[in-house]
Amino acid sequence: MKIKEVVRVLDQWAPPVLQEEYDNCGLQTGDPEAEVDSALITLDCTEAVVAEAVKHECGLIITHHPVIFKGVKSLTGRNEVERTLLAAIRANVAIHAIHTNLDNVIDGVNSEIASRLGLKSLQVLDPKPGQLRKLSVFVPNSHSDAVRDALFSAGAGHLGAYDECSFNTVGMGTFRAGEGTSPFVGRHGERHGEEETRVEVLCPAVVEHAVVGALLAAHPYEEVAYDLYPLLNTHGGIGSGLLGEWEEGVSEAVFLAKLKAEFGTPVIRHTRLRGKPVRRVALCGGSGAFLIGKALDAGADAYVTGDVKYHEFFLPEGRLLLADIGHFESEQFTPVLIQRRLAGILPTFATRLSETGTNPIHFH
Repeated sequence: MKIKEVVRVLDQWAPPVLQEEYDNCGLQTGDPEAEVDSALITLDCTEAVVAEAVKHECGLIITHHPVIFKGVKSLTGRNEVERTLLAAIRANVAIHAIHTNLDNVIDGVNSEIASRLGLKSLQVLDPKPGQLRKLSVFVPNSHSDAVRDALFSAGAGHLGAYDECSFNTVGMGTFRAGEGTSPFVGRHGERHGEEETRVEVLCPAVVEHAVVGALLAAHPYEEVAYDLYPLLNTHGGIGSGLLGEWEEGVSEAVFLAKLKAEFGTPVIRHTRLRGKPVRRVALCGGSGAFLIGKALDAGADAYVTGDVKYHEFFLPEGRLLLADIGHFESEQFTPVLIQRRLAGILPTFATRLSETGTNPIHFH
C-alpha cells in the first residue's frame, strides 16, 4: 500500500487543517508514493523506535508527537531529533505525525481517555470557532434527491448525532440562456421558468471543498447557483478537551484510585480534596492547563490533564478537583486508538504497536 493511502485515512479522520498553529503534523520523512507493507505506531518517535521499525520491517512510523517540532537547521546527528531523522532517512523509513489535529476531534485522543474512565454523554469542552458553513443550492425538482445524496455522501448534513439533515423550499427559478451555452432546460434567448428546490445543509469547514465538488458533479445545470456562508455556530465535534459524566458520582478517593489504576501512574498531583462526589469530569490529554477555566465554566467536578505548573494549581480555588496524571500517562493509549482506526478502514494493512519505552519521566 502506498504511504499516501494510509495518510489519507488519517487525514480524513483528523484533518491537518485542525492542527494548532505551533504544531507540525503530517509526513516528516519519506516519499508519499512509496509502497509499505506495515506501520509501527508510537506515542513518540525516537532513534530506538526507528531501530524497532527497521527490525520488524515497518516502512512507516505513525507517531503522535512530531519529531520535527521546532526548526531543524542541520542534520549532523548532534541531538536526538537529528539522529532520529538521520536513522529514518538512512533506513528509508517514513515518519508521519498526527498530533493536535487528533486532539481536536471528538473521537480522537480525548475520547480514548474518556472511554478508559467509562464516561458518557461526551461533548467537546472548548469548541473551535469558525468550523461550520451553510450551503444553499437551487436545483431542479427532478434532481433534488440526487444532489442531496451527493452532499450527504461528501460529509454535509450532520447535526449532532443526526445525519442527512437538510431544509428544502420549493419555488420558481428563472434564467435565460445566452450564446455558447448548453442549457439543461429552456431555449437560447428565451427566459425560462423552472420549478426548483432550494436545498440547505450544514457543512463542516474541513470538508467544504469536497462538498462543493460533489455538488457540482451531481448538479445537472451548466452554471450552478449556490451560496456558502460562514456560521458563528459552534461545531460540537471539533475543539479541545472533552466533558463527560457518570450516572452516579464517586468519592474523590475512589476517583483518584480509578485514575491510578486506569493510567498506571504511581503518583497523581492534585488540588486539595473538597469532600464532594465526582460525577461530571472534564479532561484533556497532554498539556491541558489552558482549559482549567473552561472546565470550571462547564461545572465539572474534576479536571484531568497533564503538565500542570505550580501556580496553575491555585486557579480552581476549591471549585473543582484538578488532577495531573502526567503527559505521557494521559496519552499512552493513543497508539491503540490509531491502530484500531486503521484496522477498521484498512483491515489488510498490517500495524503493530511500538514496544519501545519513550516516557522520559521516571518515579523513584
